[in-house]
Amino acid sequence: MDKIELQSTVKTPYVLLDPEGVIKFRGRSIPEDVSLFFEDVLLWVTDYVSQPAQETYVEVEMEYLNSGTSKYMLRILKEVKKIAENGFPIKVKWIYEEGDDDIMERGEYYASILGLNIELEELE
Repeated sequence: MDKIELQSTVKTPYVLLDPEGVIKFRGRSIPEDVSLFFEDVLLWVTDYVSQPAQETYVEVEMEYLNSGTSKYMLRILKEVKKIAENGFPIKVKWIYEEGDDDIMERGEYYASILGLNIELEELE
């Protein structure tokens, strides 16, 4: 399984998919074709879940997600939850800027509907 690192653009986030146990998303996500950008990411995560590292760290630090990205993020986090269900340690951190209630609430929403322990961290 290869490490994938996608640099951010004006419309897409920075993405790190490291088979050593690190998954990161950072930035804005308003791609023209959401599935074109996220389908390979979701496939990588699905493959990773079948053979995860001993510990997995997921970090999401988004300043904006459009509705299509939000649906893919839910699917990705649903896959990530399977790591914990299979008995492997996992830490999920949802980082948002101070006062950004929309992004904070999105993290809370994912935690509640997935039953996933997501640590919320506010940046000052």
